[in-house]
Amino acid sequence: MDPTTKPRMEPETLPVVMVHGYLGGSEQWADIEAALGDRFRIIALDLPGFGRSSKRAAPRTIGGFAEQVIADLDARGIERCMLVGHSMGGMIAQEVASRIPHRLERLVLYGTGPLGAMPERFEPLDVSRERLRQDGVAKTARRIAATWLAQGEAHPGFEALSNLGAQADDEAARTALDAMANWDGRGNLARLTMPSLIIWGDKDRSYRWRQVEYLWTHLPSASLAVIPGASHAAHVEKPEVFNLILEDFLAS
Repeated sequence: MDPTTKPRMEPETLPVVMVHGYLGGSEQWADIEAALGDRFRIIALDLPGFGRSSKRAAPRTIGGFAEQVIADLDARGIERCMLVGHSMGGMIAQEVASRIPHRLERLVLYGTGPLGAMPERFEPLDVSRERLRQDGVAKTARRIAATWLAQGEAHPGFEALSNLGAQADDEAARTALDAMANWDGRGNLARLTMPSLIIWGDKDRSYRWRQVEYLWTHLPSASLAVIPGASHAAHVEKPEVFNLILEDFLAS
């Protein structure tokens, strides 16, 4: 073996790094950690300005968030991993993958797309920004969390999602909307050659089919899993299906 070549590690030995989305946090992955933690080392991050890191100043760009994730990997001594990104976290994951592709064994892009402006979203980002200014973070978190679930506020997981979103810092919630609006990852997709999985709920009101299809057809080594009857928080609505899909890809 060439002494400069690192031996390929089995998937179960690599950490699985989970990156949440807008108004999310590491707590949203608790059930996945409980279900898969006996097989995989799952590391759930809190992005600056959100969740348990709400007191940290948030970057102003998706690239800035990606640099924070890479710095977190470095601080933890993680040389190679499998990366899962949800929603805005999927944008961040794409940026991370474009910057350190040699450190990613696999990439999971869940409920996300290649264009931060999110065409056909349930409301334009400018509207979300204005509603946030008027209503504040807590009320905004409840309103937006309802769109992540096909059953809306009637779903048993709604309160947990909305309460987690309410932890976000006011400034971080505003600047993250700008970061998404100004991000376009389409030019990087051809360089993301690691095995990739796209997971999407067919009732997702944030990322519509055209965004998902673009990822699927432009990533060099992508598979697609569509979860019927689920919206943007498919891991909450259909946890057994979601976990089976994720586990199968990570272990394959």
